[in-house]
Amino acid sequence: MTKEPTGLFRTDGKRPDGLTLVPWQSGKSLCWDVTVKCPLAESYVTGSAREAGAAEELAASRKEEKYANITGQYLFAPIAIETLGRLNTSACQLFANLGRKISSTSGDDREGAFLFQRVTVLVQRYNAVLLHHTLPVPDCTD
Repeated sequence: MTKEPTGLFRTDGKRPDGLTLVPWQSGKSLCWDVTVKCPLAESYVTGSAREAGAAEELAASRKEEKYANITGQYLFAPIAIETLGRLNTSACQLFANLGRKISSTSGDDREGAFLFQRVTVLVQRYNAVLLHHTLPVPDCTD
């Protein structure tokens, strides 16, 4: 796998976050683009209140539209994660498939669970950084 593929996939120069170096399925490489959304943001709160997971599914569909022109050459997987921890459906399927592949190589059936744990820990760390930067700086001049 590689981060930020160098080949331009779009005419505006934007590119997905990653690309497999070897074919993933049907002779096509897999590319992905990750986005993290807050379901409590004003633009998502109405949908999130109606249905759990609405924010990440909307973000994933926007990613699919953004990269619609590359589906002939590559397999595309949008990865959308809510800051509260939910993953979009296609990301769950991708991680489950990847976990199975890792498990078959390593012989450890827990690899899929470890992969999901790593992703959720990354989201928790992301949230901690965001929270830390929103807290007021204490005045220690006393």
